[in-house]
Amino acid sequence: MRAERVLTTIDAHAGGALLRIITHGAPRLRGTTMRERLNDMRTNHDDVRRQVLLEPRGHADMSGALLVPPVTAEADYGVIFMTTGGYSWLSGHGIIALTTALIETGAVPYNGPDVRVTYDTVVGPIQARATVDQGRVLAVRFRNVPAFRTHQGLEVPVGERTLHVDIAFGGAWYAIVTAEELNVALTPEMAPLLVHEALAVRRAVSNLVDVVHPDDDDLAGLYGTVITGPAPDDSASIRSATVYANGSLDRSACGTGTSALIACQSADGELEVGDTFINESLIGSTLSGRIVVPTTIGELPGVVTEISGRGAVVGMSQLFIDPTDVFHDGFMIR
Repeated sequence: MRAERVLTTIDAHAGGALLRIITHGAPRLRGTTMRERLNDMRTNHDDVRRQVLLEPRGHADMSGALLVPPVTAEADYGVIFMTTGGYSWLSGHGIIALTTALIETGAVPYNGPDVRVTYDTVVGPIQARATVDQGRVLAVRFRNVPAFRTHQGLEVPVGERTLHVDIAFGGAWYAIVTAEELNVALTPEMAPLLVHEALAVRRAVSNLVDVVHPDDDDLAGLYGTVITGPAPDDSASIRSATVYANGSLDRSACGTGTSALIACQSADGELEVGDTFINESLIGSTLSGRIVVPTTIGELPGVVTEISGRGAVVGMSQLFIDPTDVFHDGFMIR
């Protein structure tokens, strides 16, 4: 066996969505801000992302995280979130899975039932709080960046249809459309059709409007589409499927997408401060959220949300990068 690089990783999931965490072997990134470090990763070390997440070591719907030194005094870690299509500003399921892994592997010590871990991310500091019992993480909650809606019922031509789409930000930008309008069912068996329809919606919305954060020009462009529908029973508020720009289908209920949905429901007067909102994924896993406090973003009303869920550590591995392997740099078939 010949390897030019050995990467060690921990795999954890939240709500069924896998996060592969690089623990050793990645280069030290340059920059004094998280955006500078993300740009260095994207420009000079993107091979690491491909080698960790793409086939033959990963799969098309995998996500990942790279821990780096913090850039602010209050943070414990900096984190760069990765996808098979590139990078994400923030990952809700990633925060939950990462916090679970750090505590349960002993990287973050605990001396009581409540453990706090603060991360520097591209969109700012995110504090996670874990409930721990005898070394087992029972739940993780985190206070998200402000969420808000910019468009309600936007008329979007998709093929021969005109759909009504909301656009909202919850740490990333989402187009939100109902399964009823798309005439699709929110079941795992419908996954290929859901991906097809979601990508069509995203393309149409992107051709119609430009989405840019009013306080940050760098936070621009639709990240994904959230398709919503009624939950199968009263245990959840809603069922949804989130599809990202590269065609990845989130197995979880999507943390940043859940924040975006809460912002829409708040704007419609359907949720108030303290109300619990439970978002169910295609596979029946859930994330819960609540409004902590109303806020404003530019001139738009918004909400600060807290998102909660449970993660689990599912494996550890060493990945060998052999330069003579024709697929050493990874590939993807979708």
